[in-house]
Amino acid sequence: MIADVLVIIRKRSRTVVGAALLGCCFMTPQAALAADCPGNPNALGTSRTIVVDPREHPRIGTMQYPETLPLADHEVVLTFDDGPLPKYSNQVLAILASQCVKATFFTIGSQARFNPEGVRKLIAAGHTVGTHSQNHPLTMNKMPLERVRQEVDDGIASTLAALNGDRSKLAPFFRIPGLMRAEIPEAYLASQGIQVWSADFPADDWRHVSPQRVYDLAIQRIEAKHKGILLLHDIQPRTVAALPRILNTLKERGYRIVHVVPATADRPATPTEPQQWFMRPPTETVAITRWPKIPNFVFTATRTLPAPVFADMDWRDADVLDHAQRARVGASVRTLWPQPQLTQLASVSTLPIPAADVFRIPEALDLTLLAARSAADRRLAQRATAVPGVGAPRAQAISARQARHPKQAAHQIPAAAHGRLHAAPLHVAPPAASNASVHVAKRAPRAEASAASKRVPD
Repeated sequence: MIADVLVIIRKRSRTVVGAALLGCCFMTPQAALAADCPGNPNALGTSRTIVVDPREHPRIGTMQYPETLPLADHEVVLTFDDGPLPKYSNQVLAILASQCVKATFFTIGSQARFNPEGVRKLIAAGHTVGTHSQNHPLTMNKMPLERVRQEVDDGIASTLAALNGDRSKLAPFFRIPGLMRAEIPEAYLASQGIQVWSADFPADDWRHVSPQRVYDLAIQRIEAKHKGILLLHDIQPRTVAALPRILNTLKERGYRIVHVVPATADRPATPTEPQQWFMRPPTETVAITRWPKIPNFVFTATRTLPAPVFADMDWRDADVLDHAQRARVGASVRTLWPQPQLTQLASVSTLPIPAADVFRIPEALDLTLLAARSAADRRLAQRATAVPGVGAPRAQAISARQARHPKQAAHQIPAAAHGRLHAAPLHVAPPAASNASVHVAKRAPRAEASAASKRVPD
């Protein structure tokens, strides 16, 4: 009986211990660190710290490079540039401390020289300190190597002077001013074992915008990618005003803050997989469009193979043998191009030639309009009409003249019509007989009376 009770107690104790261990495994580090944040049990906190090796991944930030930090979904790294500036940098430090959040600061050498205490405050608060050049030039993408080396080395020297020369406190992280990347500064920084940081999303707090706009841009861009490096500036008053709301919103939406430190001899890099360094890592179900690189082959011998001979071929392969023999003869073969074939034209039916009398016009059908230019002419015309044959000689003469100049007769305006184009119309009398060759135009009575009143006596 006692043995059975002891077995039950052992089983229950194992169950309780297993449940406690399971609860500890699923407990997020953020909740544990937030509970330890003095004065703010609901703080955002820092969920974890990752160690990176600058030589393995020399450039990060998807705004300019393929790789970024190996973050999980809903993980954010906070970075601040251009400090330290006591008026605003101290307020940023206080806001981060109230939420127990760790960040990475990229200091300017000239700022560190004028405010070395500000650099030491960053280290004392547990943040990571990198460098941001000596004078923050926005032309590093155009500088020669000597100028780049001077800006980088002087910025590191000024920051180390503020840290009393302790290199263990300065991270080999560098952000190019204005993100003006170029091959020369990137190559030099890589040769020095310094990691170049870009960003995954900025908040545009260096522009002349409101704190509300800084907050909106930061949250919108974080929500678009769900993870990454946020770029801010600890020398701007708008950043100081927007930072508390940014941290509170990140906590409300389930985001976690990650702290980044460099690898050292006694602090190895965090184990990661290569795909974790991409914002959208490729999956096994998605085909990769890039072809694999061809390795460089080393030829150990350049001996050429002997040419095959006909004896090595099977004599039964008649087609191959015939082709080889014809290739050796090399006789030119004339290409016969198809010759054009002339088509036979079909017989075309022709129309009969028209007779000559088709175009002959009887003289009786000639119409001649004569205008009387005087009373004598009019009387002559009247007599010719009244007595047949009297005016025949004159009419025949006129017809003969018109026959000699048919085009002039057709387009000539009678002389009596000049100056009286708007008078009464002329009426052409029908021919009196079929053999009449002259037709005299008669004027209407009213028109004739009007013309007689205006005529000047001869």
